[in-house]
Amino acid sequence: MAAHIVTSFDEDLGQINQLIHDMGDLAQLMVTDATRALFDNDAALAQRVVSEDAIMDARQRELDERAITIIALRQPMAQDLRIVVGAIRMAAELERIGDLAKNIAKRVNAVSEGATPKSLSHSIDVMAKLVMNQISEAVSAYEARDEKRLETLRLDDQEIDVQYTSIFRELLTYMMEDPRNITACTHLLFCAKNLERIGDHVTNIAENAYYISTGRQLPLNRPKSDETTVQDPA
Repeated sequence: MAAHIVTSFDEDLGQINQLIHDMGDLAQLMVTDATRALFDNDAALAQRVVSEDAIMDARQRELDERAITIIALRQPMAQDLRIVVGAIRMAAELERIGDLAKNIAKRVNAVSEGATPKSLSHSIDVMAKLVMNQISEAVSAYEARDEKRLETLRLDDQEIDVQYTSIFRELLTYMMEDPRNITACTHLLFCAKNLERIGDHVTNIAENAYYISTGRQLPLNRPKSDETTVQDPA
């Protein structure tokens, strides 16, 4: 392959990687802002998160288009093909994280109508910070092709599951103690569930990044510590 073709192909892959990086930054920002809007009852910030989802969607479409063009024109093989296909998969996971952050933001007004106990706010804040760190670590480890960090990230999802289970039980207690808490606590429960699901998508990103780097799949039976079965219909 001529040197100029190799250089052009490297530039194409570089653009794909930059889009993954940008989507990772945006995903982390959306989760950060959504949870901050939740705790501060900030309707304007929540609306900004909702609007940012369109930016995330546009970046995913751009990545898909670039990846399809690379496959059609360059016909990549081996690791190069894994990078392109893996990037498509990771972009889909990051786009879904954006959707879940948007779901949290859309519940801000409903949650603000009730009083949120400080201990519960702290618990959800801890969970949110775990999730935000996971997103940052996943993209960083992918860019560094750091296999060990990617394996560790997959295991670290258990910590998010444990935190979610604790919040789930705490919310049920508040609802049983006072029926007036039911509406706000139900919305908070779905917010916590969205954070837990974001952790699952980060795990998927880590698995795809590991495959890109090594050509090997991690074991199918991933650790899981979520003891609840609540699903958000949003």
